[in-house]
Amino acid sequence: MAKQFSLQETLGYVLDSSDGEDKHWLDIITPSRKEIKASTADDHRITRPVWNKWVERLPMMYNPGPNVTVDEFLVPFRGHCPFRQYMPSKPAKYGIKIWAACDSKTSYAWQMQVYTGKSVSGNQKKDPGTRVVLDVTEGLRGHTIFCDHSFTSHALSQELLKRRLTMVGITGKNKPELPPALLVTKGRACFSSMFAFTETQSLVSYCPKKGETVLLLSTLHRDASVSSRDDKKPTIILDYNKSKGGVDNLYKMVATHTCKRKTARWPMALFFNMLDVSALNSYVLWCDTRPEWHSGKSFRRRLFLEELGKALVAPLMENRQHPPCTPASLGVLNKARRPLEVENEASTSHTEATPRKKMRCFFCSREKDRKTTVMCRTCTNPICRSHAVYHAYCLQCADS
Repeated sequence: MAKQFSLQETLGYVLDSSDGEDKHWLDIITPSRKEIKASTADDHRITRPVWNKWVERLPMMYNPGPNVTVDEFLVPFRGHCPFRQYMPSKPAKYGIKIWAACDSKTSYAWQMQVYTGKSVSGNQKKDPGTRVVLDVTEGLRGHTIFCDHSFTSHALSQELLKRRLTMVGITGKNKPELPPALLVTKGRACFSSMFAFTETQSLVSYCPKKGETVLLLSTLHRDASVSSRDDKKPTIILDYNKSKGGVDNLYKMVATHTCKRKTARWPMALFFNMLDVSALNSYVLWCDTRPEWHSGKSFRRRLFLEELGKALVAPLMENRQHPPCTPASLGVLNKARRPLEVENEASTSHTEATPRKKMRCFFCSREKDRKTTVMCRTCTNPICRSHAVYHAYCLQCADS
């Protein structure tokens, strides 16, 4: 299992192209203050090498199902970060915002992108929501993209159709391309639906209660079908509700079993999230390739994380059992062990020679009742000064 789903291989070593030297991920996510001050132009420059290497490997291991969810989630962090966001609707409220594209059924994180704030140049050709969806869905063909009102637009649907991708998403009422008839709420009956169609798109306006409407845009559906339930919801809304929570479920599963620790450095908070997402993706791959593994248990993910942790530390534990082979490395190991052995011997002899409390001398009679704190180094019996033997040392030997 360690060979198939090793986090060490997923993260590993990365190559920093700026200086041509190999750097470990720990050197990248714990930058110096000089590097932090020099990163004013690109706030994500510090962690970008290891982040890009990690994100490149996510699509290589899994092909998502027909439905893909694109949404945002927040990595909790309240320390200093140049692109920390405040989102009151999220549980953490403060943190690093990440856009993610994941499988709607398994919540496998297929592509992710860190939001580092608005562009400094300010000359973006595309809408930010459109750009994000096109970036995180790069390489997908024949899938259906589900997104919320912050991404859905007419321009996005046309761009996705060029890539042979369909889209279903809830849209805001402030879009200029919406027909005015679909925005009217006065006089609408509850559970009523209004449809509008073009050559490539379908719009539905659903009234869940009096004075309120919900608008959805779809390039997948081409009919005005309505369910037979009591609320008479259109099929577009039912399909959207079924697949819209892929990223939310990803965040919930990552927050349930996490390895994060309290830290004041945002690169470390981002790295902890990378480990959690990698562990979740490994669990999805493991269950897809071995569906019979603990199939009747509801805590399969916890069992998988336990086995994954043991598999990751097993090679390191085996290396510690065997001493180094070369004489040079063996000499370094013995030199490092010698001070510890001397310290252990000193602490042991001190414990044997000095008891925790005063005790009666072993050789004196009960009438004398002599109490002492000195013990014999051989038999550990308490002895007083009259029955103890002392050796004479010079000042130089006594100090050593």
